[in-house]
Amino acid sequence: MKDEPKKVRNKVQKITVNKDYSDQRLDNFLLNYLKGVPKSKIYSIIRKGEVRVNSSRKQVFYKIKENDLIRIPPLQIENKEDIKAPFELTDVLKRSVIFEDDDCLVINKPFGIASHGGSGISFGLIEAIRNFGPRYRDCKLVHRLDKNTSGCQLVSKNQSFLRKCNNLIREKKIIKKYIALVHGNWPENLNLIENKLIKNIGVSGERMVKVSSDGKNSITKFKLIEKNNFFSKLSCNLVTGRTHQIRVHTSHSDFPIVGDDKYGDRHKDKKFLHQDLKRMYLHSKSLEIKELNLKVISNEPKEFKKLIKISESKSFLS
Repeated sequence: MKDEPKKVRNKVQKITVNKDYSDQRLDNFLLNYLKGVPKSKIYSIIRKGEVRVNSSRKQVFYKIKENDLIRIPPLQIENKEDIKAPFELTDVLKRSVIFEDDDCLVINKPFGIASHGGSGISFGLIEAIRNFGPRYRDCKLVHRLDKNTSGCQLVSKNQSFLRKCNNLIREKKIIKKYIALVHGNWPENLNLIENKLIKNIGVSGERMVKVSSDGKNSITKFKLIEKNNFFSKLSCNLVTGRTHQIRVHTSHSDFPIVGDDKYGDRHKDKKFLHQDLKRMYLHSKSLEIKELNLKVISNEPKEFKKLIKISESKSFLS
């Protein structure tokens, strides 16, 4: 966009669309541009014709084009200050960048940091990245990692790159591989899990995912890397990308991920996880997009090797 204001104002706005936003749906464009405006309000002003494109009414599914002139009516809402993430979080993430070019950056996300704010979390990874500097204000998540999953997280710097990635995700052309440490003796011939997953709300009100014939098809490929009397380390390749997919697939097969406080085995975790070993043992090891000539690898966290090593010591359970 040309001369894009940083804040929503209580007056008519006129925006000229640049090529990065060409072919995006009108509703999706406005949902992103008018951050902080209720979704219902945005659909209302489109439906009533208060939003005009080149002086004409358009429906929500209209695909905007380069140089389209979009008129947005006055919106009676209070301007909010730009979100400022804590310096400590911003500093940690700056030091966690493992790849960057003009279109994107890849963060080796530490465990315990949410991908974005919300649900009681004021600041997440994306809010902190937008505080890196002016060139990062329009950054958006290409995909999400659970708060307690560490590793490769891809962030787009512009709409054009994000649109390419969204298309490649739909075509299943983004290869994401994880490593997981699970409780138990994983069978060497268990190389693929395929079932249907559905989201529901648990008894405590938190979002849960379970295996159900009413759910969406989900596929994960597994390869056993190593194991001992207590744990198995796995390579996990997501074929589909359902919420909590690896966590539910392993848990449903009676091999819960170590440290998973939602689908795991808390009794076993309590016996093994002490002090600096407390975390969920799921890590996004690599991300590859062949069509964009991008491949990034994040080293295995030291906790994985440390936990395996001490579990093999004779004095561990004494």
